[in-house]
Amino acid sequence: MSHALMDFLSHGLLGLGWVACLILLLVFTQLTIFSVTLYLHRSQAHRGVDFHPALNHFFRFWTWLTTSMITREWVAIHRKHHAKVETEEDPHSPRAHGLGRVMWHGVELYRTARADRDSVAQYGKGTPDDWIERHVYTPHANLGPVLLLFVNATLFGLPGVAMWAIQMAWMPFWGAGVINGLGHWWGYRNFESADTATNLTPWAVWVGGEELHNNHHAFPSSARFSMRRWEFDIGWATIKLLQKLRLATVLRVAPSLDIRPNIAAPDTDTLKALLAHRFQAMTDYQRNVIKPALREEAAQAGARLRALLPRKLRKALADDGRWLKPEAREQLQQFVSQRPRIRTLVEYRASLSALLEARSHDASERLRQLQLWCQQAEASGIRALQEYSARLKGYALAH
Repeated sequence: MSHALMDFLSHGLLGLGWVACLILLLVFTQLTIFSVTLYLHRSQAHRGVDFHPALNHFFRFWTWLTTSMITREWVAIHRKHHAKVETEEDPHSPRAHGLGRVMWHGVELYRTARADRDSVAQYGKGTPDDWIERHVYTPHANLGPVLLLFVNATLFGLPGVAMWAIQMAWMPFWGAGVINGLGHWWGYRNFESADTATNLTPWAVWVGGEELHNNHHAFPSSARFSMRRWEFDIGWATIKLLQKLRLATVLRVAPSLDIRPNIAAPDTDTLKALLAHRFQAMTDYQRNVIKPALREEAAQAGARLRALLPRKLRKALADDGRWLKPEAREQLQQFVSQRPRIRTLVEYRASLSALLEARSHDASERLRQLQLWCQQAEASGIRALQEYSARLKGYALAH
């Protein structure tokens, strides 16, 4: 009897070895990640994709079983993150709460956010509200992980308990910690978005595609997170496979940008493309106008670029030093004020950004302002600004 009990504790009913348990653990944790990124994030929070009802319910069941997260609460917290990004009201901004707290105490921030029932009611609209949600998943959210512990221990023995512990820590670390923390702190940026979101890696595989966080913040409702040819989003690849199997319907993806040659003046196609790709326009301005001007300033001064202005401050020119500490922001402002050409370019960037960010519904007036901006840019005598204006006029959404 004791030998049988020891064997059961060591291997459970299935009697699997540690290699098989590791493989199953990897499958289970990746299923959890896919349930979060595909169902909770891309489908429920942003309505970028719809799934077959059976697949929808599998995702709901799996998140309940492995995370105890309630769909409505998760969606509400994430939507509020976008609405209040990088402010004190952002549920998990490292700028507001500190990187260490978001990285290692993301679960506590999540619990605090879910306790704000007014925000959950405001931002959680449109999520499932059927019988099983009201009577099982929501009132008995903690029952899922308890059931998972029992199943793991029965099937795999003590290794199953270890698997369960890792499963419980998996999403809090990778989702709440790495993506919400490092994804607003470190990495590269394709788009000069109005926040600090970054892409952690162009090959977004381990966390289901969520590594492409800057791309997502630039186009939140897009079901596809990869934006460059050299980027890969495993979540999008999975959606395309499910689409071929008729288990998914893609509702929204980021529109592609086309550049038309020899456009005399901005037209309605230009305006539509700019409003859809305003972050791309700001990125182009930083790369094709500000950076060349800084290199010319350095050449005229006979200095290296990093000696003229540290890299951190050069990058901060893209948003007027919004995320800098007060001392660094003052240093940047002094640098700009002492160089007339740089000051002019910064002013042009700010006026274009204000034009694109304005909430005006008068398209004809906005188009008139855009045309005037291009005329003034071309009359500025600054070559980089003139070339940028010529390119800007050719913006159009690719069909």
